[in-house]
Amino acid sequence: MLGRKLLVAAILALGIVAAPVAAHAADTAAYDRLLARYVVASADGINRVRYAVWSSNANDVDALNAYVASLERDRPSRMTRDEQLAHWINLYNAVTLQIILENYPVRSIRDIRSETLDPRGLIGPWRTPRVTIEGRRLTLDQIENSILRPEFNEPRIHYAINCASLGCPNLAARAWRAGSMDADLTAAARAYINHPRGVSIDAQGRIRVSTIYRWFAADFGGNAGGVLTHLRRYASPELQARLARATTISNYNYDWALNGSN
Repeated sequence: MLGRKLLVAAILALGIVAAPVAAHAADTAAYDRLLARYVVASADGINRVRYAVWSSNANDVDALNAYVASLERDRPSRMTRDEQLAHWINLYNAVTLQIILENYPVRSIRDIRSETLDPRGLIGPWRTPRVTIEGRRLTLDQIENSILRPEFNEPRIHYAINCASLGCPNLAARAWRAGSMDADLTAAARAYINHPRGVSIDAQGRIRVSTIYRWFAADFGGNAGGVLTHLRRYASPELQARLARATTISNYNYDWALNGSN
């Protein structure tokens, strides 16, 4: 027994046994500073990103790249559910920003093509491998559709991840955090649903909603009725009253123009 203890002590002294890897490696404060500097809340309720200024600042481009690299060192398998959510949402959004900055100027994220074709016909950068998490090489498409949607079963995720487009829910001006996850998801849902790009109703009572609710209908109840129920849950009292008797959705719309700002 004594010999074994001495052997273990010798191994530890030589540094042969690796220290356990921490679950969290990402520098959230650094990401907060970047978002505060470059995400601008516009008068029309849409958060826009100062891509032109950011892309010309090499230090801040490097800082974003360093943040993504730190997320790659994270170990989400060792995190709580809300910590995992924060990790994957921040990763998705930060990589999206990376992609735009690497290709700027572009009019739309769809001007940037993937390395492989999307069998659904979706044009954009979502199927290019970008990051490695716990040994798994991932695309944005996989983060959204193989991890976030099936593993968390949380429709409000769609209000948190951002695809650099005017039609998308706002890119938050700070990193997502586990401690306020539920409240922040609810706030993001309300902000989008009560904005015209989420839901609008014309003088004839016809309802137009974001195409997000068609692309991901399965996450919102599977049909128009389920979508409308979801919308009423987060609508303002005025919008709730207008949606009260609605049974159909007349039209879907989405603006793919870049969410850029001067």
